[in-house]
Amino acid sequence: MTSVALAFSGGLDTTVCVPLLKEEYGYDEVIGVNVDVGQPTEEFDEAEETAEALGLDIHVVDAKDEFADLCFDAVKSNASYQGYPLGTALARPVIAEAILGVAEEQGCDAIAHGCTGKGNDQLRFEAVWRGSDLEVIAPVRELGLTREWEIDYAAEKDLPVEAGDGGVWSIDENIWSRAVEGGKLENPDYEPPEDIYEWTAEPAGETTIEVTFEEGIPVAVDGEAMDPVPLIQHLNEYAGGYGVGRTDVMEDRMLGLKVRENYEHPAATVLLTAHQALEDLVLTKNERSFKQGIEQEWSEKAYQGLVFAPVVDALNAFVDETQDVVTGTATVKVSGGDCRVVARDSEYAVYSEEMASFNTEDVAGIAQSDATGVAKYHGLQERLANDVKASVSNPELATDGSGEGNETDETDDGN
Repeated sequence: MTSVALAFSGGLDTTVCVPLLKEEYGYDEVIGVNVDVGQPTEEFDEAEETAEALGLDIHVVDAKDEFADLCFDAVKSNASYQGYPLGTALARPVIAEAILGVAEEQGCDAIAHGCTGKGNDQLRFEAVWRGSDLEVIAPVRELGLTREWEIDYAAEKDLPVEAGDGGVWSIDENIWSRAVEGGKLENPDYEPPEDIYEWTAEPAGETTIEVTFEEGIPVAVDGEAMDPVPLIQHLNEYAGGYGVGRTDVMEDRMLGLKVRENYEHPAATVLLTAHQALEDLVLTKNERSFKQGIEQEWSEKAYQGLVFAPVVDALNAFVDETQDVVTGTATVKVSGGDCRVVARDSEYAVYSEEMASFNTEDVAGIAQSDATGVAKYHGLQERLANDVKASVSNPELATDGSGEGNETDETDDGN
């Protein structure tokens, strides 16, 4: 008997995949797998009810801890994509790994998803799955299905499913972010109604939040130690109450499509802001500058669902080396939907109040007058370059590189 493991959410796409995997692909048994990365409880209830109505064996895997660890890796890398914290992109490889684990444990011959051929998720899932010996199947993509066709097919087969979230918005939620798209939101000129938001209140009021880090990892909020998942959930609720963490972005997908996405990510906003502030205090200029390139590459790979790639291991090695000193606190003020740093403290601060003060004459034994020579040399090459250009275009304006023009001696020497 042949069997296939299906990434099963209980929505329209994955529900129609169940009979299609039997009718069109010839599999005897379909095993549903649902992975918990912080979705609402009602989503699991609905998935189980749908699975029961279909006679589908469903496995639910709790991967919240693994996902939270990856989110904190993203914090250490200050990861964002086109201006928003990564959420769905981070979750997909974690989900894919969990589904693959069930498929192998159950001795499945194949593994399947309900993604379309237009989105990113097909790539993120398959980047993980194609490293196995299992056949990878994508019915919606391979059969060229449309949502209208799926609705008609579900009605014909009397499948226990509705056409998404009332046919209004498409929503993807995990503990790190909530993504809303579809419907009128597909029009870039359409202003989203307030009711698309669930995690964030209308921006109002203000408060301060102190985050404690140990080697780049958030470990406490306002002095209270918390494990990763509760810490994220607490900040989502607390900071979200002040309207923090909304992003409306025109996003460039991997396949070249530009789409409009609306995100909510209160905890991610607070933690990324606080972490960056603490790094600014403890890292040297060269470390900060070089790390920006590392962060960009890490974010790109994470967006592509390639967090398990060898290059990401190498990037993590550099990031982890810098995080040895990212220990301390950063305080942010959330106000009217804004989140900004107001204080930071660490025993590893690369900072001296005495050196920086305008009220001290010298800096570590270096007199202010010692900077005169540095000031004279500073910009010398640039001045020389400008002089050279000027002399080539107009020889009469040539100088000696000091910025002062050479005067022509017109005195008659009598010869």
